[in-house]
Amino acid sequence: MELTIDGKKIKADKGQFLLEVATANGIQIPTLCHHPGVAPWGGCRLCIVEISHPDWPQWWKLVTCCLYPAEDKLVVDTKSEKVMQTRTVILDLLLARCPDSPEIQTLARSYGIEHTTFQPRKDADTCILCGLCVRVCEAVGASAISTMGRGIDKMVDVPYESDDYAACIGCLTCATNCPTNAIPFEETDSARHIWKRDFEVLRCVECGKAIGTPQQLDHYAQKTGLPRSYFDKCDDCQRKEAAKQFKKVVFG
Repeated sequence: MELTIDGKKIKADKGQFLLEVATANGIQIPTLCHHPGVAPWGGCRLCIVEISHPDWPQWWKLVTCCLYPAEDKLVVDTKSEKVMQTRTVILDLLLARCPDSPEIQTLARSYGIEHTTFQPRKDADTCILCGLCVRVCEAVGASAISTMGRGIDKMVDVPYESDDYAACIGCLTCATNCPTNAIPFEETDSARHIWKRDFEVLRCVECGKAIGTPQQLDHYAQKTGLPRSYFDKCDDCQRKEAAKQFKKVVFG
């Protein structure tokens, strides 16, 4: 099918979302909560765009493009006046929630916002409650953290704020994918600390590169069904080993 984004005719496949189509064609749309490894959620609302269609006379609507499927003949405007006004309000609110976040400050500044027009949150952290950390933790299969509470009391923590962080495997997936670096962790050559837990860091048996925690590698072995010894090597050494085996099979 064919649609139009910012005046550009673009081909798309059935099942693709607008954000995916736009990104693949070099059209940049801001987003904080999207990750290609997990299902879209539309939490941050920044990827809002304006859409219309020839079959919708005198009608348009604003949608989050990470969740809206591409349609034949759809007309998409990523920078219309309505879109820019809405994104500005969203960023104004995010800046009020996280006034000290460098990432939010930079993004807000790109839309002409130096200071929020709302009351900044007191004792604010840098979490925008986009939920990406929870979704990637679920994708890994650990499900160690979750969002809880409502309104101003909403937060990310272990379920029921139980102080039981045993489900965390120390993989850092939540922290490294957080768009505002809101999840603190500490790491040395041999240890890692995150979510109130201390972890040993294991190293590749071939090159000595850090590869993860014992809990993390045990979890991967259990989920994949591969022998635990498979995860004793880093990805680079695994690729080298695979290439060596391939040459041996092909060339003898």
